[in-house]
Amino acid sequence: MNRTTQEIAVPLEMPRVEAGPGILSDLMALTKARLSLLVIVTTFVGFCMASRGRLDWGLLVNAVAGTTLAACAAAVLNQFIEAHADRLMERTRHRPLPSGRMRASQALFLGVALGAAGVAWLWVAVNALTASLAAATILIYIAIYTPLKRRTPFCTVVGAISGAIPPVIGWVTVRPSFDLGAWILFGILFTWQMPHFLAIAWMYRDEYAQAGFVMLRRDDLSGCATAMQSLLFTVALTGVTLVPYFAGLSSVVYLVGALLLDAGMLFCAAQFLFQRNRPSARRLFFASILFLPLILGLMVLAKA
Repeated sequence: MNRTTQEIAVPLEMPRVEAGPGILSDLMALTKARLSLLVIVTTFVGFCMASRGRLDWGLLVNAVAGTTLAACAAAVLNQFIEAHADRLMERTRHRPLPSGRMRASQALFLGVALGAAGVAWLWVAVNALTASLAAATILIYIAIYTPLKRRTPFCTVVGAISGAIPPVIGWVTVRPSFDLGAWILFGILFTWQMPHFLAIAWMYRDEYAQAGFVMLRRDDLSGCATAMQSLLFTVALTGVTLVPYFAGLSSVVYLVGALLLDAGMLFCAAQFLFQRNRPSARRLFFASILFLPLILGLMVLAKA
């Protein structure tokens, strides 16, 4: 399940409605469809890694559906809260709310409805543990990560915790307990998100600062601390991705592939540290986008 104000900052007067994408495109933007796809993939991987023998496709569909609804709810509510700030950034000002193509009340209703539906779906069709984790994902993202973005760069760590829960939901759908496999999946998603998000934060640091978001340390003008954090979390990612082999969850084919993928990520993270410019941050960002589906796909295909 690739990824804010203390108070709800919605202006009294909405801007003039601009011509733009249709309702389907707006809904995809509001629910962050690409991030929802990531949730689907990671939930599927967690389910597959926990399963023994043939997959229970009906149970899988229910787990993915409920988790995706919860992730969409978090995305919608996040944009509802950040509508004012999103108008201040070029990369977000064309979203449905800041552009005025959708009313704040509509987004709020949609977000609450999606969240309630997702948690209820998991509670009824899967189990109480998955429903609790889905609810925790929404609460962490909205109630903790969202307000922290205006206070401290530690917000990225909190956001990574929320983003690392979907594969755990997939795992506990099959095995309702926090086994080693669940923690491995959580660790991979958590450590992967940090260099991914830090690269984004560095590329758009001026826009984030203009909108009042504290995504990076204010005294890190050279980017040295940001790049060092990226490298350290990439080293941690390397360690975590090797655990499935040594824990007996994946074969030697996975080990070889993981080492190659880790080497690529480490190279890009080290390059970012030495160069600390937009091109090197962009390379790390794109390397992370390629890394995750490849490592997860390899893990499933080379499952022991």
